[in-house]
Amino acid sequence: MNCRFLDYKMVNEVLIEKIRKFVEEECKKPDANYSNAYKFHFISMHKIAKELAEKFSADVEVVEIAAWLHDIGAIVDGRENHHITGALIAEEKLRKLNYSEKNIEKVKECILNHRGSKEGENKRLSIESKIIAEADVLDAFDNIAKQFLVTLVYEKKSLEDAKISVLNKLKNKWNQLEFEGSKELIRSKFEAVILLFGD
Repeated sequence: MNCRFLDYKMVNEVLIEKIRKFVEEECKKPDANYSNAYKFHFISMHKIAKELAEKFSADVEVVEIAAWLHDIGAIVDGRENHHITGALIAEEKLRKLNYSEKNIEKVKECILNHRGSKEGENKRLSIESKIIAEADVLDAFDNIAKQFLVTLVYEKKSLEDAKISVLNKLKNKWNQLEFEGSKELIRSKFEAVILLFGD
């Protein structure tokens, strides 16, 4: 194997690790919003995104970085426009780490377009941005309890309002799925949600 390739791969792994550590540290700060997100969302969502990137021959590095950073805006500045604040935070952080401008733009596209609740704004043109959105949805169905945690604890909704909110969020997420096989992968979970909380 070429030493140059090994050096490039090691540099990328170091960069990705720096980004992961940055997100973990931001989540640990006393004033962080959604402080449990690192443990209950970022780790599992990153794993799904990386698997999808490998499956679809996407730019794994861009996907990994975007997966770690996709919700950083919510952690630092709150949920409302976290796709926008997150893209700005990612751009600043990646520039400080001397990441290429071309790849910074790819990461920003992923972050800006990962939210399904911002219908009409999403311009998922690249496979990488589609993967980040898909992984975010799949992760939501892997731990439905975390949806209640966010709604009850962070959004401070009543139990009845939380039930309605989680149901609506998961229906919306279900409708966002684009990749062949994704719906089949989580169909039983979606049907269970409808059965338990449905209309």
